[in-house]
Amino acid sequence: MIELKTPAEIDKMAVTGAFVAETLAAVGERADVGVNLMDLEHHVRERIRDRGADSCYWDYAPSFGEGPFRNVICLSVNDAVLHGKPHDYVLRDGDVLTADFAVGIDGWVADAARTFIVGTERAEDRRLVRSTEEALEAAIGVAEPGNRIGDISAAIEAVAKDYGYPVNTEFGGHGLGRTMHEAPHISNKGKPGRGLKLQPGLTIAIEPWFARTTARIVTDPDGWTLRSADGSNTAHSEHTVAITSDGARILTQA
Repeated sequence: MIELKTPAEIDKMAVTGAFVAETLAAVGERADVGVNLMDLEHHVRERIRDRGADSCYWDYAPSFGEGPFRNVICLSVNDAVLHGKPHDYVLRDGDVLTADFAVGIDGWVADAARTFIVGTERAEDRRLVRSTEEALEAAIGVAEPGNRIGDISAAIEAVAKDYGYPVNTEFGGHGLGRTMHEAPHISNKGKPGRGLKLQPGLTIAIEPWFARTTARIVTDPDGWTLRSADGSNTAHSEHTVAITSDGARILTQA
């Protein structure tokens, strides 16, 4: 069931979204050569505690994961793109780090992801990161009343095609509000004019992610971390967005 939010409820989600954006920015500032992923995990735990927020990840146990997730942020490096479990790994020069973060504050959830390049950037990695950012911008640009979910999906797919990147359809965007994952599912590939019609009050996470040379993914032995099947680098950009009568309102901007 899809629950449309009132303007007051969207404002509450925006409070959560601001904290999510600030936390991701802090992770990006700390993510440097020689930093351990677990240091970033513990920093985020402290931020959650100090803010009085509730982690959406801790003890999360969906069908696609193995057992409860016992971390508060997903940190995925290089060929890892989704659900990366923080572990004892020291960041190296040129690593591509995706941070995906969702919390609830006063019962309202927000979710966002950013990809950072640690130290020296390679042109092909910067291009990959930028492609997901442009796809997110394009998707948000069509997220307005009267359009449909397929318009969002098609906008993402068009950017991927322009860049020459394949698109995976197993994992994509989703609704959210009181919980992290709600209807509808938002594929990163689709046809314009198809699917659910967008209405004011709909709140969704839009999240294009691409691997450079494959659409196939494999799961790590940890049961969570998803990697490109051919080992090519990946990137991921995500915002929580509310559909309003004036168009899309991004709730996870700093």
